[in-house]
Amino acid sequence: MIKRSENRIYIVGAGFTGTTIAEEIRKKKIFGRVVAFLDDDYEKIGKKINNVPILGPLEAVIEILKTTPADEAIIAVPGSTKEELKRIYSTLKRAEFSKIKIVPRVSQILEDEAHLIQAREINPEDLLARSPVKVNLKASLSYLRGKRVLVTGAGGSIGSELSRQLLSGGAERLYLFGHGENSIYEIERELKLLQEEGIGEKATIVPIIGEIQDREYVMFLLKRLNANVVFHTAAHKHVPLLEANPVEAVKNNVFGTKNIVDASRKTEVERFVFISTDKAVEPGNVYGATKLIAEEIVLKEGKSGNKFLVVRFGNVLGSRGSILPLFQKQIFKGGPITITHPDTKRFFMTIPEASSLVLKAGGVGEGGTLYLLDMGEPVLIKELAEQMIRFYGYEPEKEIKLIFTGLRPGEKLNEKLWTEGEIPKATESDKILKLHRNKLLINGNLKPLIEKLAPICFFSRDNHKMFRNRRYLKEVLKEAIPGIRIDDNEPEY
Repeated sequence: MIKRSENRIYIVGAGFTGTTIAEEIRKKKIFGRVVAFLDDDYEKIGKKINNVPILGPLEAVIEILKTTPADEAIIAVPGSTKEELKRIYSTLKRAEFSKIKIVPRVSQILEDEAHLIQAREINPEDLLARSPVKVNLKASLSYLRGKRVLVTGAGGSIGSELSRQLLSGGAERLYLFGHGENSIYEIERELKLLQEEGIGEKATIVPIIGEIQDREYVMFLLKRLNANVVFHTAAHKHVPLLEANPVEAVKNNVFGTKNIVDASRKTEVERFVFISTDKAVEPGNVYGATKLIAEEIVLKEGKSGNKFLVVRFGNVLGSRGSILPLFQKQIFKGGPITITHPDTKRFFMTIPEASSLVLKAGGVGEGGTLYLLDMGEPVLIKELAEQMIRFYGYEPEKEIKLIFTGLRPGEKLNEKLWTEGEIPKATESDKILKLHRNKLLINGNLKPLIEKLAPICFFSRDNHKMFRNRRYLKEVLKEAIPGIRIDDNEPEY
């Protein structure tokens, strides 16, 4: 007989992933007891796995669960579509489970093998994202076997997920480079815990604290590390914040990238993958401008025969500072949810999907080439907010209000994934496009542009009046990128 204090767990999915999770729970004994599997497969229903019954179909067990004590459900169907996951979640909510967890989706796990430590509470992006793309990580990461891999911005949303997936690549060393000691500490500890649980391979994990803006240090570091592959994700990226701090945006995103690129070339890095954004397309804000310039720096280096390439994509669901965490906080305090405009649309994909495709592109990509992740159709932000409200059990407008605040400085109503000067072409890899360009977009003026920006970001006695002059910086950017807006009241400092 089950003790009342024991956590009663139902696992949705009696396949390989579900049975693996159940076996881990049985061996560790401290997480509770698996009471039953829930499955829709009539070939499995009524049978037992290690003496645990398989109940189903899912819809039919709601009444049973209401009379049979149950605490926790773990959804172990990594290949489920968005629609299937919504149905499963809705059913479990009606069955009044106190906790609902989910194992990683197919873009996060190696050969369908998930582990209990990877299970986490389900969140809105699991239901809002498109159906997952199946990426064979083992094949995709074969180019990293035995290599030394450096991830800049390793504590950030994309950098940390890249690092998790890189555990499966067989790298000799994984360097986690970032300027925030707390975030680097957290991802280092997480990766080591994953390794202890048998996830990935035994790469040596090396945390590194430092600034990509520090050119001498970056040069020294790359020489010491002898890295073979670099994934450059580090960037300042909040549009309104960078409109208010444009000099720092350029110093970090442009000159930081240049430092990493120059050091990587000098130390003969084999592959360099730069993470870019749809904000770099016809930019109207400083952030977008810095990413466009950084793209050009990397692509220009790749034209010299080195395997330096760019991977561009749109927004990622659930990243730090994105709208989903903001909406969540607004919902938890009872609303309202703030949206800039009722017609605002954005391209979205999940962090794990974007990361797995970046890793794949890094292996198959050609030097000097710009790749684009297939983002699908853009999503109306208003509809995204309404779906989030319903996820947490409320009714839009009746219980949680939506208010429209107007576009913030530098924001667009809609984003584009490529310009008229870029032609998307399919590649052999699903969901990865190649953007063909006849020429770099800054019209051969990259070097003089960087020379003009340097004294604004770095103090020089000969040009001391330019130092930190934000209005002059925007004027310099506008000469090369006409879409940049300069307010009439734009201050000098």
